[in-house]
Amino acid sequence: MRRTALLASATLLTALIPLASARAADDPAPAPVPVDRFEGEVPFAQQPAEGIFTWGGDSDDPPTLQLADRADAPEGAKVLTGSYDISGYGGFTHDFAADQPAHDWSAHKGIRFWWDGQDNGKKIAFEIKDGGANGEASELWTTSFTDDFTGWKQVEIPFTDFTYRTDYQPVGGIDHVLGLTQMWGYAVTLPVGVKGHFAMDDVELYGKADQSLRASVTTDAPVHPVKEGGTATVRVTVATTGSAPIDEPVTVRYETGGGSAEPGKDYTPVSGTLTFPAGTASGASRTIQVPTLKDRSAEPAETIPVKLTVTGAKAPAETPQVVIDAHGLPYLDTKLPVGKRVADLLSRMSLEEKAGQMTQAERAALTDQGDIATYALGSLLSGGGSTPTPNTPEAWAKMIDGFQLQAQATRFQIPLIYGVDAVHGHNNLTGATIMPHNIGIGATRDPELAEKTGAVTASEVRATGVPWDFAPCLCVTRDERWGRSYESFGEDPALVQSMETIIQGLQGSPDGRDLSRDDKVLATAKHFVGDGGTAYGSSTTGSYTIDQGVTTVTRQQLEAVHLAPYETAVRRGIGSVMPSYSSLDVVGDGQGPVKMHARGDMINGVLKGRMGFDGFVISDWNAIDQLPGDYAAHVRSAVDAGVDMMMVPYTYKDFRTTLVDEVKAGHISERRIDDAVSRILTQKFRLGLFEHPYADTTGAARIGSAAHRAVARQAAAESQVLLKNAHGVLPLKKNQKVYVAGSNADDLGNQTGGWTLTWQGASGTHTQGTTILQGMRKAAPDTTITYSKDASAPTNGYDVGVVVVGETPYAEGVGDVGNGHDLRLSAADQAAVDKVCGAMKCAVLIVSGRPQIIGDRLGEIDALVASWLPGTEGDGVADVLYGRRPFTGQLPVTWPRSENQLPINVGDASYDPQFPYGWGLTTLAKVPEGGTATLKALAFAAAAAERTGSDRAGREIVTRARLLVQQKAGSTMTAAIAKPFADADHLLLTGRYAAAVAELTQAYRAAA
Repeated sequence: MRRTALLASATLLTALIPLASARAADDPAPAPVPVDRFEGEVPFAQQPAEGIFTWGGDSDDPPTLQLADRADAPEGAKVLTGSYDISGYGGFTHDFAADQPAHDWSAHKGIRFWWDGQDNGKKIAFEIKDGGANGEASELWTTSFTDDFTGWKQVEIPFTDFTYRTDYQPVGGIDHVLGLTQMWGYAVTLPVGVKGHFAMDDVELYGKADQSLRASVTTDAPVHPVKEGGTATVRVTVATTGSAPIDEPVTVRYETGGGSAEPGKDYTPVSGTLTFPAGTASGASRTIQVPTLKDRSAEPAETIPVKLTVTGAKAPAETPQVVIDAHGLPYLDTKLPVGKRVADLLSRMSLEEKAGQMTQAERAALTDQGDIATYALGSLLSGGGSTPTPNTPEAWAKMIDGFQLQAQATRFQIPLIYGVDAVHGHNNLTGATIMPHNIGIGATRDPELAEKTGAVTASEVRATGVPWDFAPCLCVTRDERWGRSYESFGEDPALVQSMETIIQGLQGSPDGRDLSRDDKVLATAKHFVGDGGTAYGSSTTGSYTIDQGVTTVTRQQLEAVHLAPYETAVRRGIGSVMPSYSSLDVVGDGQGPVKMHARGDMINGVLKGRMGFDGFVISDWNAIDQLPGDYAAHVRSAVDAGVDMMMVPYTYKDFRTTLVDEVKAGHISERRIDDAVSRILTQKFRLGLFEHPYADTTGAARIGSAAHRAVARQAAAESQVLLKNAHGVLPLKKNQKVYVAGSNADDLGNQTGGWTLTWQGASGTHTQGTTILQGMRKAAPDTTITYSKDASAPTNGYDVGVVVVGETPYAEGVGDVGNGHDLRLSAADQAAVDKVCGAMKCAVLIVSGRPQIIGDRLGEIDALVASWLPGTEGDGVADVLYGRRPFTGQLPVTWPRSENQLPINVGDASYDPQFPYGWGLTTLAKVPEGGTATLKALAFAAAAAERTGSDRAGREIVTRARLLVQQKAGSTMTAAIAKPFADADHLLLTGRYAAAVAELTQAYRAAA
């Protein structure tokens, strides 16, 4: 959920490095070459100039920096100092000037610097930049050191320690080789979750390069599973930078031994030497064969490390292991019921293995991929923007298969369950089909379509090897100042419940029998419970104003508004549930505000107990760190409250160790651990991961396919809510000359919003799709359509204007109103509306995650459309604009007149919005005639439909009555119309059709 962006640089090298590079290869080690002395020779500046600069996940994450005089400075008079308090990610970079040649570091062994240790035990990532156009378009190579000392220490990092970053690359990779001949600087990422300060001095290159910088030995895989009695083949390859032949011999001494398999009983020991003579071509391979022996015993998996001693080249990062597969044990028997398989496996596991199953790490935070087996990890995830390079379906599958391979080196070969936030399609994957965000799906009022969108998402996610989706969000948004409000289907729990058909789209049958299919994933209901009800100003997280705050409700409000969607989700067989960051304060229960991750009364008592939820509970990202007390208390509180798996992206080792210690100390019961692990294993068995842990990519061809995009296009079309349509401006006619303006008409990034490719999303074109402008041009290819983003082009001679305005992307509390955001159009968008609508008939489309305050301009706007965040298929928006489909969307939230009205929701005693909940004009449909007489007849028909359980007929009857009211009300909205109109839509969703028509009749009379 975070992009951990390290960046890079250096300084005095320009003059000094050519001397170092020119030294003969047989010279002694060259003199150290300064990179950064921090004496003021390098300014605080950004590209293209040379300079030092900070960065971070949000406004308070970048550290503060200064060049400070220190009497104890290791070199010179000044050092670089700074303070930090980082919740997401943050650090600093030194980039070399982009208008000067890159630097050559190839003559040196490594880079070193002085660090003023704070002994906080935290890892500090250090990164260098290689190749590309400049420091911000280069390959990133990373390593880390641990601050486990006090006072100044010179940290030396050989270049052989750096690895290519697989979690983030600004340019998608260049040649994946650390050539060291075109270097653009360095960067430091500071620790997350601790408030501290640092000091650094004298960055320099040191030592003499050797062949191990140019040549490396690799194996075809770190783990080689083999059935008992089979022979494993380990392929050993030598490769060089630039693919040149090796100029010195490379030898690889190998020897088996030291694992859990017994030599002579389980396998035949082997040893020997592989030799690659000087002149051997890069890419040459040799093989090592390890025969295993068969007996008749049922056994867990056994490991045979193949120890490699390499001379003349860099050794593999991991010691390869042959693994004799587990066999003959009951949990491996597919004929047994899942419950019996779980019980058998659980009975064999150690406490440490159980704790590992309860641990989830971020894939980019793994210290070593071997940690998967070392710590018996149960799960990995990709946070927002945590993707392989290149970001393709094939790379995703290969990456996850590599992780699953590591899990095969554990005793019981329990597969990982890999999770992603695919909240509106497989939104981390370039080229995936991106659906409208949930707020738009709620506007469709189409449960069948919601299920289809879930099915498309599941198909594309599973085809990349991911079996678990952290979606859907079942929050009931009650205040649109909340930065997550677009993740909600709407403000009415009845609407949210009706859209939960998406769970079947994701998972299939409620009984879980479809989970093993190659087009289904485990779904997650989030965020339990009350995340949409937090009070404005109650958040204590950084600069957030409402997200992660406190929800204060009566028990009745809690049940009716926030818990109701989870009852439905459990009935639909939801496989996992994620608690909220927020706190819950139930009036009268005497507890006050309590963080949801510690509310055992809600998780154990209500969710698992009363509702009968039999899946597992996964924490939110680092959420246990927000609980009171020390770390042991965090772990104890969350586990005892009923959280079964902890999303501890960077602290997976600490969590697992602490959990084991707490159980051994008697602070957490083994029974509770067994319950958690049983729940996790049950879903892994249901997903078929034990039989098929690796990616099934047979469905990869469907990713971004025409069929999938057709579903997204339909969803985009049905999500469009026509709020006003004076003079019948919409639909447009194909022979009209159209003037298009506005910031969001031709911006795919703004159209898809947050949680698209990265956590926060971004403006611009970053994936594949069609903008609204492109969709319009495709819908009317023979029509004159002029686009002027800022409406600066002449406006005369056009029949109609279309102005597409709204928000830029954001996610979570970063998007909270008051945290750099409000609900008003930008000055540029306002100017575009004023100019176009002042010159011609106009339609204004608002592309946003929530309503925008536009009442002061409503009089000059002929047609107004709430377009929400329609996803990649702008064709769907064009479909309704040009009448290929009718406008049918309805407001999923109340559209306020002013920000001062917030929160405002259907059912409020005082209710006077700009447009009420449920409002939505239609096109291409005939409005019934007859006024009150027709409404009276509809009331009788609605009562009959209700008595006979004819839901389809009941909905159609209420829709006809709604159209009558909207036609009569026109653009004049009063509280007397709005309140019964909104109440009627809630009644419709709860199946009370006669009462809904009665409310609409009241609204009709008020419109007289």
